[in-house]
Amino acid sequence: MQLTLRQKISQFSHLFQDRLFPMVEKEVGQMGESAKRLTAVLSMIPLARFVPMTRGWNGRPAKNRMAIASAFVAKAVLNLGTTRQIIDRLKNDEQLRLLCGWRQANDIPHEATFSRAFAEFAEMELPQFVHEALIVDTQKERLVGHIARDATAIEARERFPGAEKKSSKSKPKTKPKAKKKKKTGPKKKGEITVKELTRLQRQNAGMTIEAMLAELPKNCSIGTKVNSKGNYHYWRGYKLHLDVADGQIPISAVLTGASVHDSQAAIPLATITAKRVTSLYDLMDAAYDAKAIKEHSRKLGHVPIVDPAQRVGRRQSIIFPPKPPRQFSWAERERFKERTIVERVNARIKDDFGGRTVRVRGAAKVMAHLMFGVLALTVEQLMRLTT
Repeated sequence: MQLTLRQKISQFSHLFQDRLFPMVEKEVGQMGESAKRLTAVLSMIPLARFVPMTRGWNGRPAKNRMAIASAFVAKAVLNLGTTRQIIDRLKNDEQLRLLCGWRQANDIPHEATFSRAFAEFAEMELPQFVHEALIVDTQKERLVGHIARDATAIEARERFPGAEKKSSKSKPKTKPKAKKKKKTGPKKKGEITVKELTRLQRQNAGMTIEAMLAELPKNCSIGTKVNSKGNYHYWRGYKLHLDVADGQIPISAVLTGASVHDSQAAIPLATITAKRVTSLYDLMDAAYDAKAIKEHSRKLGHVPIVDPAQRVGRRQSIIFPPKPPRQFSWAERERFKERTIVERVNARIKDDFGGRTVRVRGAAKVMAHLMFGVLALTVEQLMRLTT
C-alpha cells in the first residue's frame, strides 16, 4: 500500500515526538520551542548530500563546513540579522552549539571563516540545491491544485554596479557625443523591417531554462511599485520571485534586480516548477496578464487564472469603443482567492526568516541568504500539513 504525502509526513512528525526529540534531549538537555524547530529543520533538509567534505585533502584542514552550513540554517530559523549575532549565540548557548555540531566554544570559527564559507555556499548555490532536493523528495508524488506566483521587494545595502565615489579633483569637461538620429520617413522600395521579439516572446519560443535565467538582469537596481492606494514605493535592491503551492510551500524561486518587471520571470519560474511538481492551476495577478505567459502555462498543461489588467493610455474611439476587460467567472473568482498563499509566504520570509535583514552584497550572496530562510519556511509548512 502506497502512503500519501500527508501520511508520510505524519509518520515523520511522530518520529520527532517519540524518538528524535528524546534522543537529542539526552545529549543536549531539555529543549525549548526554538530548539525543537531547529532540530526538525536540520533533520529534514538533506544538507549532508550537498555540503563539500574536506577530509583527506593536503594542507591545513578546513573548518567543518557542515557545522557552518547548519549555523546559517539556525540563523534563518532564529531570525538573526547578522553573522556576528549567530556566532555570539553559539558561544553562549551550549544547546545551540551542540545542535549545529560544535562541542566547545573554542571550536567555533572566526567571523571571517564564516564569511568565506558563505561565499562558497553562494557560489555553488548550496541552499538552492538543498531546497530542490527537499521539494522533489516530498512533493514528487503529490498533485498540487494551485501554484500562486508573485514577486516581493528585497531591500539591500549596496551600490549600483559601476558607481564610484566622486573625486575631489575637477575633471576637464568634454562635450558629449551627439546621438545618431533615427531614420524617419517612408520606407525605401524593397526594404524589409524585422520587428525584434520581446523577452517574453523569446522565452515562449523555446529557450532553455539556463538561457532564460542568464538573460534576466540580476544586478542591484531601483525598483518601483504602486500600492493599493495608488502611491509609489521605491527601494534599492532586488526582487524575489516565488512559486508557492497549496499549504504555503515554496516550490521554486528566482532572484532579479529590483527594476525587472514581475512578468519577466514568470515563464522561467513556471518551467522550473513544472519539473518539480505536477500542478493544475496557475494563479497570477494583473502584472502577469500577457499572452505569452498564458500560452506557456497552457503548453505545460495548466489552466492560467490571471487577474485582467486595466489597460490605460489607449486612444478612445467613439465609433469603435474599446472592449471591456474580461471578467472572472464565479469558479475562477473562487480559485483566485487562493493566491493569497504567496503573499503570506512573502510576508513570513521577510518578518520571520531574515528577508528584511540582508547585509550581504551581490546577487549570488543575497539569493543564498534568502534561500536559507526559504528552506526553513518550507520545512515548517511541510510539518504543518499534519495538523
